[in-house]
Amino acid sequence: MGRQVAMLVREVMSSPAITVHRTDPVRQAIRVLYGHGITAAPVVDDGGGLVGVVSELDLLRGEFGPDPRATMTPAGPPDEPPPRRVLEVMTGDVVTVTATTDVTTAIDLMVGSRVKSLPVVDGDAVVGMLSRRDLMAMLARSDEDLRQAVVAALIEQYPSGPSWDVAVHDGVAELTGPRHEPADHPANHAGGHAADHPADHNADHVAGLLARTVPGIVRVRHLRS
Repeated sequence: MGRQVAMLVREVMSSPAITVHRTDPVRQAIRVLYGHGITAAPVVDDGGGLVGVVSELDLLRGEFGPDPRATMTPAGPPDEPPPRRVLEVMTGDVVTVTATTDVTTAIDLMVGSRVKSLPVVDGDAVVGMLSRRDLMAMLARSDEDLRQAVVAALIEQYPSGPSWDVAVHDGVAELTGPRHEPADHPANHAGGHAADHPADHNADHVAGLLARTVPGIVRVRHLRS
């Protein structure tokens, strides 16, 4: 059975979000989405507040007319002029999440709402965007990429030691090293016994938490060298 990844939206979302303004021309919004390689963008008002979402499909609406070569019949005049502004094609009823929403909840919302991405909000402000591609990219990270990210996190926290040998297999991080004791632990003094102190695993515990913050790490194991 595959291992399941537990994480919050903030650990995988794209931030800052690429937004468009409600009064932007449709062609300008098309260029924004295409230029950033995204399939949808939050739509904001003058104050930066979220008022909708616009997708590639929304923007394509009305941009193409029938080609008479396809039917060998003359094309008639359009029934109505094509949309000119984002506000004319955007979706105003927006499903959102927060940075602390569980990713499983966000996926359920995507499936239930049949959308590919969700704006991430903090109050009225848009702080990011969570897309299916973000989730796929996280799951596609190689074990070596994850290992390097874990090592970097540990070095940042403990630049002068202690240190661990790090291996990652199928998203499970293995931290190998001796038991790491706090500086005031009795084991670091004559006659001390490591097993008698309640904070024996303080550094190991912190290291495990740091490793767990790396998106794509599903579990952490401590091994003794």
